[in-house]
This record gives sequence, C-alpha cells and structure tokens, in this order.
Amino acid sequence: MIALNLLTANIHMGFSFSRRRFVLPELREAIREVSADVVFLQEVQGAHSGHARRHARWPDVPHYEFLADSLWPQFAYGQNAAYPHGHHGNALLSKFPIVQQRNLDVSVDGHEGRGLLHCVLEIPGSAVRLHTLCVHLGLREAHRRRQLDLLCRTVAEQIPADAPLAVAGDFNDWRGRGHAALARCGLREAFLDAHGRLARTFPARWPLLPLDRMYLRNVQVHEVAVLSSRPWSHLSDHATLFARVGIDATSIVAEGHGRQRSLA
Repeated sequence: MIALNLLTANIHMGFSFSRRRFVLPELREAIREVSADVVFLQEVQGAHSGHARRHARWPDVPHYEFLADSLWPQFAYGQNAAYPHGHHGNALLSKFPIVQQRNLDVSVDGHEGRGLLHCVLEIPGSAVRLHTLCVHLGLREAHRRRQLDLLCRTVAEQIPADAPLAVAGDFNDWRGRGHAALARCGLREAFLDAHGRLARTFPARWPLLPLDRMYLRNVQVHEVAVLSSRPWSHLSDHATLFARVGIDATSIVAEGHGRQRSLA
C-alpha cells in the first residue's frame, strides 16, 4: 500500500479573506507544515504587474513556483484567465515526477475563465501512475453541468479504468447537485465516504457551504480533515481540505514506458 497526503485549496490570489493583506508567504509556511505529497491549488496568480508594484513581499517568480519552493520539486500550471496586467489559473505541486500534463479550458464565453488541469504522476519505485485533475468550475449551475460533462468524458476517455485517480478543487456546487454526475462516472467523494456528508468550506471563517471537494477512484480514504482554524481561516476565503489516502500498488499495471510532458 502506497500512502499519500493530498491537499486542496482555493488560495484567493494570495490574499486574505478580506483581500486587505497579501498572505502568500504565510500560506506557503502553512502548506509546508501539513506535509502534503500532492497539492491542488485554484485561483493561483501566474502574474500581476499591478500587485507586483504595490506589495513589497510579492515574489519574483509565479506564485505556484514560490509555493513549491524546495519541498515540491515538480509543479504544473494551467492558465484559466488572462487580462492586460496578468493571468491566473490552477496549479499542482508534487513531490513525485509529473510525466504528463494538459490544461482543459472549460470556460463559458463572457464569464470568468475556468479549467481542469490534468496531470499524471509517476510514483518512484513502483509501476503506479496517479492521475490528478485540479478543478475550478463556474458559478452558474448551467455552466457547471457542461463542465462536469467534460470532466466525466475526460475520465472515461483519457484515464484507464484501473488507474488511481484524484479529482480535487473548487466545484462551486453549494447545493450538491453536481455530485450525482460525478458518482455516475465512478468517483467517490472522500468526506462523504468518511463522514456521510460533504465538507463545508466557505466562507473560511464560518464554513457553511460545501464548495470544495476531493473525489477519488481506485484510492482508499484513511483520514480527512477540514483546515478552517488559524492560520487557515485568515489565509483565504475558502477553507482547505486534507486527505490521507492509500493506493494498492499490487493491482496496478504500468501505463507505458515513455516519459512525455503533454497529454494533447
């Protein structure tokens, strides 16, 4: 059994709950303390020329690279939205080699850019390749239905049925209506499995709405937690989700032998 720690967080462009403070350095320290092997991030600032001039602690590198630092030697970024002064999107930080990656644009014209970042991770010393999807869906239910259809098609067409899969991020599905679609494509939600209900993650200081999720396939859930107390409650508008999971490596067959960086 291969044990992994997973973390997912909407990091609010590196700003606090009220956007009054730039908190990316504190966020990096908090993430490091959790000892996560794989970190799913949403609303990650790739660049912002205006903020870079105004905030003295603004890093010289993209935020995902700053957060990765020396602890996560591998990272991937999928740009979801671009504007004159910068861009933002989803990111994945990994302690394991990212051997393939692809960003799927699921945006709806005239609305904020959204995406699915699909990565394949190689677990050293085993034949296991873990597929991950870092997710940020739209605010409107009609948009989310279309986006979930694309997510399920990706799972069915791009990911082997016996491969371990983790799908995590900000689903913006506060009514839980998208959950049935994901269950039909073979995904189990970690907190629902562990506690019988979805985790409440928004707003971070008084979590009421279940916006953030962790869906799994061919992965066992050992422990889950909502990180909503200090310092987490002051580092974003969303609470952070943590899961300790296990993969049975004895039943996994390698998906191929070549290393490549794109699924396209």
